[in-house]
Amino acid sequence: MSHKIGWVGTGRMGYPMAGRLAKDGQDISVWNRTKSKADPLSEYGATVVTNMDELHDVDVLFTMVSTGKDLKQVYFGDEGVLSKGTKKNQIFVDCSSISSEDSNEIRDRLKELGIAYMSCPVSGNGKAVKAGVLSIVASGPEDIFNQIKPYLETIAPRGVAYVGEGDLARFCKIAHNVMLGVVIQNLAEITILAQKAGVPRHAFLNFMNNSVMGSIFTKYKSNAFANLDWTTTFTTPLLLKDLDLGLQSGKELGVPMPVTAATRQAVQQHSGRIERISKENLEKDFGMLLETVADGAGISLEPENVPIPTGLETEE
Repeated sequence: MSHKIGWVGTGRMGYPMAGRLAKDGQDISVWNRTKSKADPLSEYGATVVTNMDELHDVDVLFTMVSTGKDLKQVYFGDEGVLSKGTKKNQIFVDCSSISSEDSNEIRDRLKELGIAYMSCPVSGNGKAVKAGVLSIVASGPEDIFNQIKPYLETIAPRGVAYVGEGDLARFCKIAHNVMLGVVIQNLAEITILAQKAGVPRHAFLNFMNNSVMGSIFTKYKSNAFANLDWTTTFTTPLLLKDLDLGLQSGKELGVPMPVTAATRQAVQQHSGRIERISKENLEKDFGMLLETVADGAGISLEPENVPIPTGLETEE
């Protein structure tokens, strides 16, 4: 683990991910569009650079950005990382959630420049990163994966899965987020079902979390469901995008996905409802699905004011 590392993107996810590498003592230089958001990483030993092209000579470049368009700009833009040329045996590792189409285009362009490219999308949020329960799925050349695996395991000590060549990791991330949508929609439905029968939300969720159906995700969302805390971890528009990608993949590969289709319809209905109330709701957490299910059941929700451990309290 002696590579010179570059990092682009220190938002809700990128900041704690880069922070884990810096705290581990890695030689890491970081760039973010708003430099002030990256500056605190210098306290952990990271070098915060002013211009992206200062990262042109790193050995391994990690990116965590919003869209495929953003990633192309980071790599190939007039002031992008590659605007000052390339370095022999460079490895680019993208952890963003972008489409396979964009990712494959980027892979081909980088291959022409002699740069190895790994798709490494993640499962979790900023708190999961800090608590050490993030997971990463990776695809690309296996020999390259073996080189960067120690860094991935520093970021996600709970688990790093290699699934094969090309962009297979993107399909795994789409499948993961399809399940995310199905689970939260159903969790909202059964929580409201229990409440309408007379069971407090926190009591029902405690039972679920201690059963074989409990998971890191249901435990994490229980405090939000009980106390109506919609601090953003993932938004409804992003969930709709991923459900659409999942359904598109199912169509292309000939896989029937009726549960996904029903969930997509429910999430779209929720999206329209909360947008009519306030467009700002679209930037709140997708856990607000609970309110739409409650509205359909004729229930007005109030916070139960019963703090529930999220399972992510071991933050650094």
